[in-house]
Amino acid sequence: MKGNEAEILLIEDNLSDMELALIAFERSSLQNIVHVVSDGEEALDFLLKQKKYENQPLRNSIKVIFLDLKLPKVDGLEILKEIKSNPLTKMIPVVVLTSSSEEKDIYQSYQLGVNSFITKPIDFDQFIQTVGRIGYYWLMINQIPSKK
Repeated sequence: MKGNEAEILLIEDNLSDMELALIAFERSSLQNIVHVVSDGEEALDFLLKQKKYENQPLRNSIKVIFLDLKLPKVDGLEILKEIKSNPLTKMIPVVVLTSSSEEKDIYQSYQLGVNSFITKPIDFDQFIQTVGRIGYYWLMINQIPSKK
């Protein structure tokens, strides 16, 4: 990883949506490292440096987390709750990127501290464009406090 290059954590169990998100990041010229985990348990292990991730370097450069809500093992709302209640991860912006547009999911996500809630567009081009714009905003425009 180069100097101050930011990392993205993509938590997504749908292979097609994961591939589309990676294409969107690439097309948006976001030259970042993207970590992908496909279930909630692995996401928590990654963020909290547990199990197979315990000897990995600190995740101080994760600048944004893209989180699907409907995940196997541990659902996205539980992950969000853990992220926002843990002093080590609570400052990392979390963007829920999900197929759900249910009001209860939106409400619960904001209650738990999500930074943005986006319903995945169904159209391929709109999906690519939306994820690219979101990534650009959170990685290039938005500022978060430096970690102490």
